[in-house]
Amino acid sequence: MDETTQQAEAVTVEGTTVETAEAKVHESWKPTEDVDPHSIAQEEGEPLIGDIVDALRTVFDPEIPVNIYDLGLIYAIDSRKDGSVKIEMTLTAPGCPVAEEIPIWVRDAVATVGTTTDIDVEIVWDPPWDPSMMTDYAKIELGMY
Repeated sequence: MDETTQQAEAVTVEGTTVETAEAKVHESWKPTEDVDPHSIAQEEGEPLIGDIVDALRTVFDPEIPVNIYDLGLIYAIDSRKDGSVKIEMTLTAPGCPVAEEIPIWVRDAVATVGTTTDIDVEIVWDPPWDPSMMTDYAKIELGMY
């Protein structure tokens, strides 16, 4: 999970200038093939990204015999110390016949990760999904190599 640090800022309170501490900005983790999700450093209390990815790999598009993570349908995972998780994902096509069910399947799968409290799954269409977003595993499984 990436965190960026914002510069310290000077604030004037009743004629006295006070330096505010650097603030860490929490950013969503975006899947890439270069990073093992189990190796991501996280703060204590956050549901582990690796465990969330493992849960996502149990959800399959019923028309394609590959899980939604390896299909490249997961765009971002945001895990917070309070146990809340936000997932941004897409579908292979806007007219997907199970478009209303897949977010529920994703939520139910991620709910099995022990420390999750609140799970929000958002379908996004930008960028549009295309086969280049699949992992090598998915491409091999689908005979695209």
